[in-house]
Amino acid sequence: MTAVTVAFWLAVGLLVYAQLGYALLLALLHKLVRRRRVEPAWEGEPPTITAVIAAYNEQRVIARRIANLRELEYPQERLQVIVASDGSTDATAAQARAAGADLVLELPRGGKIRAQDAAVAQATGELLVFSDANALWEPDALVRLVHAFADPRVGYACGYVHFTDHAGAGNQEGLYWRYEMWLRQMESELSSVTSGNGAIYATRRDAYLTVDPLAGHDLSFPFNMVKCGLRAVYVADARATEKMAPTIEGEFSRKRRMARGTWPTLFTGGLMSPRGYTPLYALMILSHRILRYMVPFLHVLMLVTNLLLLGHGAIYAFALAPQAALYLGAVAAPRAPLRPLLMARYYVVTNSALAVGLWDWWRGYRAPTWETVEGTR
Repeated sequence: MTAVTVAFWLAVGLLVYAQLGYALLLALLHKLVRRRRVEPAWEGEPPTITAVIAAYNEQRVIARRIANLRELEYPQERLQVIVASDGSTDATAAQARAAGADLVLELPRGGKIRAQDAAVAQATGELLVFSDANALWEPDALVRLVHAFADPRVGYACGYVHFTDHAGAGNQEGLYWRYEMWLRQMESELSSVTSGNGAIYATRRDAYLTVDPLAGHDLSFPFNMVKCGLRAVYVADARATEKMAPTIEGEFSRKRRMARGTWPTLFTGGLMSPRGYTPLYALMILSHRILRYMVPFLHVLMLVTNLLLLGHGAIYAFALAPQAALYLGAVAAPRAPLRPLLMARYYVVTNSALAVGLWDWWRGYRAPTWETVEGTR
């Protein structure tokens, strides 16, 4: 067996495991372990909460976000709302004050993470909850999210995000996200989640971590909580709604920006270090995070080695067919917007964004600031 043959089958095996095999493994482990969930309850009054919204030029949605927080089924006297305006050049700060935010910080442009850090420094709550400015929470979302912290082992909790689609849009983020949320449910019940989301999550005030401003909380918080001896959980019934990017081009830009923070977390942020992980959680990190980020490069390796192996057996011609269908489907999707073709385009575009994000980071792109994607507000 040649090195090219080994490389081809290794790429095939890792891709199949990353995209399907890991999900099957989680389902099997879930059936074997069958942990009985104990739901502890808060004793005495519910904890005080500080809700943090980092915002950049969000005048169109910030008042609605604050009003949504004020309408939640939680004692309002125990809820502090802080808006950290990250160098906004519009009326975000004024709109936030008028809408009833307890504290509005007008900060120089420094990026989302540093804006959140500044807000946390002013927080009075025992628990910190975070949200995007364009997210809307269901009335009981905060109660359900906070309930997870009745378990003293929990340091981080994230909820479920429902992405609303645009009529005729080709973005398939909602389909991908439903699969992703199922994986996180399995991870949470077996051990801890390997990533969160920015629309609805919380942490204990005394467990808050100051992280690389490029990295973000979604990826950095869960694995670092585990390293600190805490659990990072997923609360499926704490629900939020957020608009997805209306175009695949907007989704590419969003994924590319996120990827710029993924790679430093992977290579220099401690994600790949097994110190502090249980064997099961280390397997989850390897499967759901490290291998997942290697997917675009595994596709390249599989395609190149497959082409080199043509003529060495019918199986290699057979293996090339689905790859060709994937890439041709992605190219054809704009002219024939059928669901399978749109899914192919989403898969190719988002994995390409991951690779381009690595290229950005490798070239020295270090800007922690962000721009809102058109159509998501």
